[in-house]
Order: sequence, then structure tokens, then C-alpha cells
Amino acid sequence: MGDSVEKITTFSKGLLKNEELYKYILETSVYPREPQPLKELREATAPHPWAFMGTAPDAGQAIEMVLKLMNAKKTIEIGVFTGYSLLLTALSIPDDIIAIDPDRDYYEIGLPIIRRAGVEHKIDFIESQALPVLDKLLEDDENEGSLDFAFVDADKGNYKNYHERLMKLLKIGGAVVYDNTLWGGTVALPEELMEEGRKKEMRKHVVEFNNYLSTDSRIQICVAPLGDGITICRRIF
Repeated sequence: MGDSVEKITTFSKGLLKNEELYKYILETSVYPREPQPLKELREATAPHPWAFMGTAPDAGQAIEMVLKLMNAKKTIEIGVFTGYSLLLTALSIPDDIIAIDPDRDYYEIGLPIIRRAGVEHKIDFIESQALPVLDKLLEDDENEGSLDFAFVDADKGNYKNYHERLMKLLKIGGAVVYDNTLWGGTVALPEELMEEGRKKEMRKHVVEFNNYLSTDSRIQICVAPLGDGITICRRIF
């Protein structure tokens, strides 16, 4: 495409090209219905240099609807950060959430708000890499098919590994939502437009994972351009 083509170095959380339209959606349909504890956690996360890692509130709204439509009771979350999606889940379901993240320090940012919301007792936070925890769960046959819902927002290179294990842990009819599956919209761009570095590497993982999901006959999928892109997968067998 020539040397004059500008390479992509950054991307925004919202995928809508019209920022005013995205703002309209947030201010009209998302923020007015956002529970106060979630608003507080979002605002507490905003000053953090890695704040963009948090779940986008419009994506969170969709996850909340999925949880309630399913009447989910037992869930797992891989990748917690400051806990926006975790708090959202805890506010939406009766109990029993396994939350896994290798860095508790981020979780501590949101923990006081989670406590004030009165839902900390629902959460089993495990400070660990996720794969060993998932493998440990699968050592007990009773855990197979026991989960209603999973949310994954973690290292993209392991998404396939997480998926294979979650397909055993989720019950038939259960669902998993993967975050960042459109990677700022860059998944649709030629690879040569991406500047060398971590974002290009992560884009490669995301593209490979999307292709993998598209051929997985065990699931129904729906890709939604919310936040940085979410993929909802429902296990059908």
C-alpha cells in the first residue's frame, strides 16, 4: 500500500467512529441505568494509567442482561483488574463467583466499593494464573458442566486454552463472554498497517481466536461491537 500509509498505533475503547453517537448511547441508555457502586468503581479506576483495561460500561450493560436472561447462579471470571465486571456480576446474581487474576493489587482498588455494595461474600477471589485454577477445577468430575456463565478479559494468547477448559466447565446452555475480540477495530485492517509491538502481537492472537471460534460447532456465537468488542458464546453441546 506504499510507504505513505500511516500505521495504526492507538485505538479507543469505543468502536463507533462517531464519538458523539457513542457519547449519546452512554449518556442516554447506559449511565442513567448504571448502579451507583459501578459508577463509583468506574470513577475510581479512571485515574489509573491502565484504566482502559476495565470493562466498558456499554459492554457491561450487555453482560448484565445476559446474566439475568439466563438466571445465572454460578459463574467464573478470568481477569479481574479493578473489578468492574466482577461487581456487575455480583450485583446481578445470587452468589457463587470464582474470580481469578494474578495481580490482587488492581483488585484492591475496587474492593472497598465491592464491600460497601455488600457483595464481597459472593466472590471467591483467587490470586493466580488462570490455567492452573481451571485445571484444578477439572480434576473434580462434579465441576464439569457446573457453571452457568463465564467472562474472560485476560491474556489473549491463552483465550483458546481458556475456551477449551470452559467448554467442559460450562453446562449445556451456559454462556461465556470474551472481551476485546475486535481489538479496537484493528482486526479488520491489513496486518502491515499495525506498528510493531505488543498491540500487533495481541491483534494476531485475537484474529486467530476469532477464526477458531467461527469453526467451533459446540457453540452459538454473537459478536457485538460494544466496548472493544465482545463475543458471546452459548454452549450447545
